Amino acid sequence: MNNNIFVAKLGKAVGLQGQLRLFIDSDFPEQFKKGAIFSTNRNLQLKVLEYNPSRELIKFENYEDVETAKKLTNQELYSTFEQTKEFCKLGKNEFFWFDLISCDVYENELKLGKVKEIQRYPLNDYLEVTTDVALTDKGLPKTFLIPHLFDKYILNIDIEKKVINVTKSFEILENS
Repeated sequence: MNNNIFVAKLGKAVGLQGQLRLFIDSDFPEQFKKGAIFSTNRNLQLKVLEYNPSRELIKFENYEDVETAKKLTNQELYSTFEQTKEFCKLGKNEFFWFDLISCDVYENELKLGKVKEIQRYPLNDYLEVTTDVALTDKGLPKTFLIPHLFDKYILNIDIEKKVINVTKSFEILENS
């Protein structure tokens, strides 16, 4: 698995001081603080000089005028798993998506499958699960979605063991 996580995209330069519009694709805007380092899809390393969250503007070291900043327009910013874990603090029953991917999903003792991806929809996030072969051999769908709602569908998550225990999800699989 690639160690980079897409966190934002840079828009056009704004003003004359090298600030760029920042389009965040992360639940953790606090990671864009002064001194933070990101890599880009063009293999550049960018160090944050300043970030203005209210105006969604960012400025990087060595890109402090409008002409040099324009060179960064439309580039994607990436963080690493390690940086993300260091700078982004989680609350109770919150997990990084990259930790949930590849977890085995169980309802009671029945293995339903493995988390393939997280799908984000307006009201909820969903675990996209690749159904276990033993269940697909019985004619059940190859993939299905489980709402990422604690207590209603998700009972507990053990990141160390890569196991997610669920309830009412076999019904979702059967009806998918």
